[in-house]
Amino acid sequence: MIHSKLPKIWYGGDYNPDQWPEAIWQEDMRLFKEAGINVVTLPVFSWAKLQPSEDVYNFEWLDKLLDLIAENGIYACLATSTAAQPAWMSRKYDDILPVDVDGRKRTHGSRTNFCPNSKTYRRFSRALAAKLAERYKDHPALLIWHINNEYGTHCYCNHCAEAFRVWLQAKFGTIERLNAEWNMSFWGHTVYDWEDIVPPTNLNGDNRNFQPMALDYKRFMSDSILDCYKGEYEELKRITPALPITTNIWGLFNGLDLQKWGDAMDVVSWDSYPQMSEPMGNVAMRHDYMRGLKQGKPFMLMEQTPSQQNWQPYNSLKRPGVMRLWSYQAVAHGADTVMFFQLRRSIGACEKYHGALIEHVGHEHTRVFRECAQLGHELEELGDKLLDATVHVEAALLFDIDNWNAVEITSGPSVDLNYLDQAQRYYKAFYDQNIQMDVISPLSEFSKYKIVVAPVLYMLKPGVAERIEAFVQAGGTFITTFFSGIVNENDLVTLGGYPGALRKLLGVWVEEIDSLTPDMRNTIEVGEQFGHIAGGSYACELLCDLLHLEGAEAIGSYGSDFYAGMPALTVNRYGEGEAYYVATVPEQKLLSGLVQTICEKHGIGAPLLADAGVELAQRHKGEEAYTFVLNHNPFESKLELGEVKYTDLLTSERLSGAVTIEPYGVMILQIST
Repeated sequence: MIHSKLPKIWYGGDYNPDQWPEAIWQEDMRLFKEAGINVVTLPVFSWAKLQPSEDVYNFEWLDKLLDLIAENGIYACLATSTAAQPAWMSRKYDDILPVDVDGRKRTHGSRTNFCPNSKTYRRFSRALAAKLAERYKDHPALLIWHINNEYGTHCYCNHCAEAFRVWLQAKFGTIERLNAEWNMSFWGHTVYDWEDIVPPTNLNGDNRNFQPMALDYKRFMSDSILDCYKGEYEELKRITPALPITTNIWGLFNGLDLQKWGDAMDVVSWDSYPQMSEPMGNVAMRHDYMRGLKQGKPFMLMEQTPSQQNWQPYNSLKRPGVMRLWSYQAVAHGADTVMFFQLRRSIGACEKYHGALIEHVGHEHTRVFRECAQLGHELEELGDKLLDATVHVEAALLFDIDNWNAVEITSGPSVDLNYLDQAQRYYKAFYDQNIQMDVISPLSEFSKYKIVVAPVLYMLKPGVAERIEAFVQAGGTFITTFFSGIVNENDLVTLGGYPGALRKLLGVWVEEIDSLTPDMRNTIEVGEQFGHIAGGSYACELLCDLLHLEGAEAIGSYGSDFYAGMPALTVNRYGEGEAYYVATVPEQKLLSGLVQTICEKHGIGAPLLADAGVELAQRHKGEEAYTFVLNHNPFESKLELGEVKYTDLLTSERLSGAVTIEPYGVMILQIST
């Protein structure tokens, strides 16, 4: 469990009492208890109030607040408040404010609006973290530390340029090696001294034209921001070594090397804000990714909205039941907390229309409050039953932030090639069949799985190809796609023919890559039925690899254009296993058939039979398996339990046979004894 003080699923969210008079705090406590809230995250953006001037700190209001929540049986996810520095700091110290990719120095405002290589910022943020830890280390409400908030601002100032050169010297050692690894002879960009290196920005175009440099700057920025986090982490651990520490990741994004960040957190936490139109498989994949950052350990759902966002183009309300449904989806995929932004709606600025437990009307007689209270009481009844339960899977999706960045900034072959979209397509093929996956880094250990999928594995880092080969040799099944095995970790092409170091394993040579415009299509023609892929014609789009067989067998071939008849889907038997190559973007029906075929070979299937749109996911604890049944449909759906008798933990109802699930309904099933 995250902390033994609260041995149950944590339920709560961001609370901003510094925006409200103290007279409201008591009413908040009453409403929190009514809703079953047991954790509040605070004070996330209160640096200005905690430190009104350089030598003055004001903790008295926070003392009162922490005492108040403790008196009411509520715990604190205590934030260090360092995501928004006070105005006096930005005014007095010129090195704090960042410079953007267009070379413009930003003015004070917004949040995470600091240069990560500012020595001044690092000094003040560490000092505040230390003072908070010293003051509250023994406070009974303190449960966990929350550093900063949604890190991610990149900076291109002179301080960052200097730090970048130091970072590069540590990586490459010599200027000659840097010139070689960055291919700086291109366009005569050879550098002769470390001082010749400047950040790749829109001022020089090198952020687009010199991908190795741009990639390294992204890596450097992630490391620089991580150093800010580590500075506060060190202060907190020095004073409160037993307390867990986290920071909230703002979704699956490529601005930070999230695997490194996961390694640096005691527990991973993240903020989930899908649009109402977002396929729920995409949300499930993000939960699985966060779980994978700590090798399968439970994570924290730090933020979600109880009702609606405020910053998306169309901020639709969560329909009745959806907040509860999505909360349990997070728990099903490994979350041991369900938390919101925010607990009381602000009256001003950009988040005044962001949903909250307590709406502007100020009382509990709202639909949103009733739904939140229902969920809070259910989680209370579950107690510690699901706590620390893990997810057991036999298939993994390899997903890499460096690879994402490399695909995004490369020049060609198509502006429409989106790494995340392709990963989601393959995840969907498993998700729609209720086959759970881990989402892990290519550098993670994957020999324990039966199936490993790596769409658009454009960048092959050292040792990855060899480990994939060993995995297949030992009996595993590997699936990859077009635009894989092309470059090394520095975005330099691997010579000898695509897919580079994967060529022998896949048994194919890709001679050319055709890019299709949005209005162009080709087809994959499958002659004889292959498992669950029926013979026939399947549409394909975006990119088409023109490949030659070098030991692999063709399952399907292109149907048109000058490369009609060339292989488009292949399998290569390698050792005890198989390696599949999907040379284009096929319609989802073909991918689903391929995944079903491979899963059946390995004896992998859904835990139960359910209608389409009903998600099934399991967590395991000891000998017990808890099956979450999540009906994402706005209508009743069916589930077949057979003769086995189950108990629904949410209702205590005993069930077997054919079962009906209400629209947006949830069940948590345990085999009855």
